[in-house]
Amino acid sequence: METGMRERFWERYTLEELTPQEWEALCDGCGQCCLLKLHDDETQELAVLNVACRLLDIQSCQCSDYPNRFDSVPDCTQLTPALVKEFTWLPASCAYRRVSEGRKLAGWHPLLSNDAERVHRKGISVRSFAVSQDDVPERALESHIIAVLPM
Repeated sequence: METGMRERFWERYTLEELTPQEWEALCDGCGQCCLLKLHDDETQELAVLNVACRLLDIQSCQCSDYPNRFDSVPDCTQLTPALVKEFTWLPASCAYRRVSEGRKLAGWHPLLSNDAERVHRKGISVRSFAVSQDDVPERALESHIIAVLPM
């Protein structure tokens, strides 16, 4: 395990008790939080698109400018321990959601498998289906809806 992280921290501490390094390590690298979403104020539904934020490197499922992402994308989602329960759109597979709900990490999670590619091979990540926001005109976004969730 990397220096500076406590042993099996995800099982022993709440999300609020994690160090910044542990918080970042908990991310499973799926990229699903970087998919664009459209909120319908009338129906209170959230449409999830297969369109990824322009900063997401779809091959690696990592932000291409993580330290400066809020400067480049002002509406970038800041996931914090306090917001995990509010972001009901997080997939059930999300490590932050799982820990928040008192569930164990999935066996494919990099902290357990020591294999960052496993999330992709298992089909959990967006690598196999996402397209970049730069490749989709705004007028065509609705044709990229892959799920509609109640809010």
